[in-house]
Amino acid sequence: MEQNSEKSPADLAAHIRSHLSGLSGAEARVARTVLDLGERLVGLSVSEVAALAETAPSSVVRTCQRLEFRGFQELKIAAARQAPRPAREPGAAGGPADSGDAADPAARALAATLAASREALDGLRTTLPPARLGEAARLLHGASRVLVVGAGLSQPVVADAAYRLRAVGRAVDAPTDPLTAQLSAGLLTDSSVCLAVSHTGATRSTVDAARRARLQGAAVLALTSYVRSPLTETSDCVLVAGGQDLVLGLEAVASRLAHLAVIDALVQTLLDLGGDEARRALDVSAEVTAEHSY
Repeated sequence: MEQNSEKSPADLAAHIRSHLSGLSGAEARVARTVLDLGERLVGLSVSEVAALAETAPSSVVRTCQRLEFRGFQELKIAAARQAPRPAREPGAAGGPADSGDAADPAARALAATLAASREALDGLRTTLPPARLGEAARLLHGASRVLVVGAGLSQPVVADAAYRLRAVGRAVDAPTDPLTAQLSAGLLTDSSVCLAVSHTGATRSTVDAARRARLQGAAVLALTSYVRSPLTETSDCVLVAGGQDLVLGLEAVASRLAHLAVIDALVQTLLDLGGDEARRALDVSAEVTAEHSY
């Protein structure tokens, strides 16, 4: 990871979270310890971090390298460059209004969800380089057909992507049934693109559809939350956008918001690439929408 004094606290955290799925047990403990420590990491030695993560100092160094730092010292430098977040005053916008709010489950849930969503969106600056977004848009622009696949909590993103891509003139198929998705993937050609959406990058039906599309010569574009996964291994272009961990697996909520933001950015880029043809398609979409409004 390049040292950059302009990175924000969310950037370093997003970078680490995007690599969590590729880390072993001890390495993952070290990474989560680093996330928990935040700027306090600067004042600790490698041995102290190892003790907190219940592992050996060598595991800390190895984790730093797996996270694309040259070593522990470079990670500390990156942490030191993070600007401290100003503390919110009680009653300030976005902060707890009074001590009663802290005990209110709904208030806690809303605050946690908003914080996770903000961090997921801020993290896009680190995990999604504009050049990668441009590469993905060019793949979609040149495709004769686009197959969008995803399952479970990724289905809303699949539906949104299919609708938005059609609105700028792309020929899109987005089957909700996993067997139909497999069939559609098997009928793609080398001029097609399969856009596979998966928070974990390990959903079997999504990965299998992407692999089948790849066998047909189609390009595979992945939208996922982690750098390393079975899906990224079979993809030609990977768009990483994810969120922090919340309880009960709700990290998928923040990640889904980040994925939707990526789709928005993709469509905006496609609109520029498509020129008049894309704008005509967008006009048709607006006309159809208007006809179904009161």
